[in-house]
Amino acid sequence: MFTGIVEEKGKIESIHQTNQALQIKINGKKVTEDVAIGDSISVNGVCLTVTNFDANWFTVDVIPETFRSSSLAKLTAQSSVNLERAMHANGRFGGHFVSGHVDAVGTIERTWQEDNAKYYYITVSDTRYISLKGSISVDGTSLTVFGVDDKGFTISLIPETQKATTLGAKRQGDIVNVEFDMLAKYMERLLQTRDQPAEELTEEKLKQYGF
Repeated sequence: MFTGIVEEKGKIESIHQTNQALQIKINGKKVTEDVAIGDSISVNGVCLTVTNFDANWFTVDVIPETFRSSSLAKLTAQSSVNLERAMHANGRFGGHFVSGHVDAVGTIERTWQEDNAKYYYITVSDTRYISLKGSISVDGTSLTVFGVDDKGFTISLIPETQKATTLGAKRQGDIVNVEFDMLAKYMERLLQTRDQPAEELTEEKLKQYGF
């Protein structure tokens, strides 16, 4: 579990691709301070498992499902990525609950500046989980939704977020990983199943379950 508060911008040192699988080596001094093999690190909003590391870098594997459903396949050597370690139970919680499971790959259709804020309009295939003033994760960054329609949503970056994450350098046409608010997804699932009849408990069912 993550918070969407990016800890540092890392840099891709190398990528080895085999069909739709990747092995990626990423430079990141902060996230490797207390890392261990098997730990989870969010890379551009994708939860990945550390397979090797030293004081300055770590490696991860990307399986075909993640390759197909995120923007990681577009990374190249020297690409910058947003990095965040999994949250500590006793740590401060400054963003929102982010699982690191990408729901959609969005496309930046338009950007504009207003005073010190940079705005992005991002199109996605489905906006039903997005609400005005709700939370959304874009490339692993916890952000507030400032506008939504049936094709996309609008976010705004303060100067600190522009500087501390890779989003500040994004341009029209770039793609980003989007994760919707998990509370909205759980609520939809609950509403879908609420009116379904409960499974009848019979002697045959009890036998199937080992009773």
